[in-house]
Amino acid sequence: MDNKKTICFFNSTRTWGGGEKWHYEMSSYLFSKRIKVLVIVSPNSELQNKVNTVGIPYEEIKVSNFSYLNSKKIANVATFLKNHNVSTIVMNSSEDMKLGGLAAKKANVNRIIYRRGSAIPIKNSFINRYFFKNILDEVLANSEATKATINAKNGHLFPKDKITVIPNAINIEKFDSMPSEELYMRQNNEIILGNLGRLVYQKNQEFLIDVALELKKRSLNFKLFIGGDGKLGDILSQKIKTHNLEREVTLLGFIENPKSFMNSLDVFLLPSRWEGFGYVLAEAMLCEKPAIAFNISSNGQIIEDKENGFLLPFDDVQHFSDKIEFFINNKAMMTVMGKKGRKKIEEEFSSALIQEKVKEYLLP
Repeated sequence: MDNKKTICFFNSTRTWGGGEKWHYEMSSYLFSKRIKVLVIVSPNSELQNKVNTVGIPYEEIKVSNFSYLNSKKIANVATFLKNHNVSTIVMNSSEDMKLGGLAAKKANVNRIIYRRGSAIPIKNSFINRYFFKNILDEVLANSEATKATINAKNGHLFPKDKITVIPNAINIEKFDSMPSEELYMRQNNEIILGNLGRLVYQKNQEFLIDVALELKKRSLNFKLFIGGDGKLGDILSQKIKTHNLEREVTLLGFIENPKSFMNSLDVFLLPSRWEGFGYVLAEAMLCEKPAIAFNISSNGQIIEDKENGFLLPFDDVQHFSDKIEFFINNKAMMTVMGKKGRKKIEEEFSSALIQEKVKEYLLP
């Protein structure tokens, strides 16, 4: 067996999202630097397809909520870790953390790390107290807001000095090289507003329908595009019809090319109830678009209030509408703020910068 130590990324989620993107990009980066990596994936998952394409070693296992109670699965994962000489493991979901953590402990892995990418407080349950106090060595958070949620419901759940914050990386060169086309031709000098994300409770797009109604009451000239799909699509569609906003608000469905979407806008709107890291904010700013969002969770990590956008009180339709009206009356500020947003992403969130930070963190 090769004595060279291996870094393992444990992510059993079948669909593709921010966590899977992070695990893929970081494992790929380390692999490209000739660092030994292993990725544990769910069979036939999007992550498996991607790591297989670039030749990264992987092992398959299905994980459920109670897999950590299955001694055979724990033993199987521990065997993977021993066979690959794993010295550090980075786990994705709560389910991965429990199964992978027990297996890593059994395999005598040196560093057991839970990578937390969601700014939702961790429940103060017996099982969480057990794992955070007895299994995990470190937590890697994607924002200060996410870090704060670790001990939000139990101030002694996990030592703060063992929680490291490294934000998500943005592949600026790849984004810039993407083709782009206008999705909409402006009419009558209207301001074009947009939101992109899954149509789910967290993303709170219903709030934008209320904003659109307020803008219409003010007789403002605007167009609002909402990109994405999800279980709330029918509810949003009905709300648009109920308020006679079919001309002003359009649901575009799934957006294949976020760059084309962002380049078609004047201002990006983010009404999310919480965010771990706002990828869509970063993508909007790479397209030099200012953003308006609530002053919650990690939004302040990307938006500097009054510099590259606005941070506002949660669920305040009047304030949100006021800032949109500000841009309508001060169009030059959209350009000024947009350029500042682009500069911030380049200086703080580029892949080259963040991936090196992760590499230094994972390699002792």
